[in-house]
Amino acid sequence: LQLHHSGRYRCEGLVGSWQSRSAPVTVTVHGVPPSRVSLSSQPPGGQVALGDRLVLSCTVAMGTGPLSFSWHLEGSGALLGTGPLLELHHVGDNDSGQYRCRVSNGDSVAKSDPLNVTVL
Repeated sequence: LQLHHSGRYRCEGLVGSWQSRSAPVTVTVHGVPPSRVSLSSQPPGGQVALGDRLVLSCTVAMGTGPLSFSWHLEGSGALLGTGPLLELHHVGDNDSGQYRCRVSNGDSVAKSDPLNVTVL
């Protein structure tokens, strides 16, 4: 079932020369709001050596799309990324902190719990 399947439906039947039609009904397909957004990191635990690569992954347990993602570092107003993965290729001291992922389906937004990243 997709959102574009919303519309008016009726059934028709024919028995011999007798034809019958039902009254039309309106069917509205609703999207499922995103929920249970979680983060994981590579390397695991969010601890990464200075200059190394860090990959953060945002997963959504439920929700119909299209889904959009945004990445945020607590205390910074900057948008860090817009996909389900955030890659930091050469982490620096200023990359330490609490990261969150926000997921939206256009109607509702769900946020992950923060993931603490420590640059060693």
